[in-house]
Amino acid sequence: MRIGELAERAGTTTRALRYYEQLGLLPARRAGNGYRAYDEADLRMLREIRMLQDFGFELEETRPFVECLRAGHPEGDSCPASLEVYERKLAELDDCITRLQAVRAQVSGQFERAVRARDELATAEQPPRCELTKE
Repeated sequence: MRIGELAERAGTTTRALRYYEQLGLLPARRAGNGYRAYDEADLRMLREIRMLQDFGFELEETRPFVECLRAGHPEGDSCPASLEVYERKLAELDDCITRLQAVRAQVSGQFERAVRARDELATAEQPPRCELTKE
């Protein structure tokens, strides 16, 4: 198949495919007429790249998965290098979750403090006067 068909089937652009080719993630095969030529295996590699990117993997982090598929494995994550990338990504996600939980706790504390202050103000006999109004 030609580059336009591959891009359409994979849900990406021809520009992205050329970039992947430049990085060595996608093979640079040419047909006799000079056009780029791709097959179903290339589509499988491209879908693997896109799925991993959707999960938040950097483009370079997809390389071990692509190489695993190129080596003939049925899945891109069945090679040791791919598993190492998974391990690093999981550690990165765990760290991010921990930081987000800490931020959430701080925001929750600020929110609870603000609600208490608002409620105390509402139950006070006289609301504070604003010097800028005529009240």
